[in-house]
Amino acid sequence: MTEAGKGILAMIASCTVWGLSGIYYKALSHVPPEQVLSHRALWSFVFFAIVLLCQGRIAELGAALSTRRSALLLAFASAMISLNWFIFISAVQLGYATEASLGYYVFPLLSVLLGRLAFGERLTPAQGVAVFLAGLAVAVLSFGLGAAPWIPLALSFSFALYGVVKKQLPLGPVVSVTAEVALLLPVALTIIWMTGGAGFLGGFLDALMLMFSGILTGLPLILFAYAARRVRLGTVGVLQYLNPTLQFLVAVLVFTEPFTGWHGIAFALIWSAVAVFSFSALRQERASRRAAMAATGVSAQIR
Repeated sequence: MTEAGKGILAMIASCTVWGLSGIYYKALSHVPPEQVLSHRALWSFVFFAIVLLCQGRIAELGAALSTRRSALLLAFASAMISLNWFIFISAVQLGYATEASLGYYVFPLLSVLLGRLAFGERLTPAQGVAVFLAGLAVAVLSFGLGAAPWIPLALSFSFALYGVVKKQLPLGPVVSVTAEVALLLPVALTIIWMTGGAGFLGGFLDALMLMFSGILTGLPLILFAYAARRVRLGTVGVLQYLNPTLQFLVAVLVFTEPFTGWHGIAFALIWSAVAVFSFSALRQERASRRAAMAATGVSAQIR
């Protein structure tokens, strides 16, 4: 199998784990979300620290927090990812997994918009159409529900802002996330101590599931990082939509959450936006590939 093929399999595996993770956190509905989040942070740190130790890179963790700018950026990233995790876990436990899946559909489109605002990245006409359709979907759902869809908005904004910060950090994914959960540890350990174990008192199975949440968080990220180095960016962008699609199917088919006509209209607009965005991304990827091949050909002729 080619390296690109291995990367695609790794990407599908990571997105599948993320997309089906709602089933796991639904099984922990009897454990308050802040306790689940605390254990997720703790055992994620343990998992990533072991990975860094095995790679002989644990010293990079201290270096990542050595400068004031890096520490502040990591602190903000830590706040955004913990907010994202907390909202997702709460949404699944309270029966709003459908809205959560909408948030992860909107996130890549919102990232494109933030890229334009924060970094001056050019927005192609197709991307502009996709962002408009996503905004229209949120407006339709707001009108239909009679209130702003806070869950998808909070999830998409927190993850998009997280991405903006990560873009400014010259750190690898494992070092960066380890530093982020390390900054969460004081709060997580305080909650675990104040609640007498934070879910561990529920029995052996609960304790095992809470501990395994560290692997459930860390392993897909490592697979994603492996894939991102081997798969073209346009392909990565398209495959990422497997995550919210699986979340949506789990919410409607497994959790049997209500799916109203307003949800139908909003998701139709979102899927249209995804189709436009994905088609544009693949076209840009092909154009870049042709340009690179042409440049290589010209260079060879000159030599």
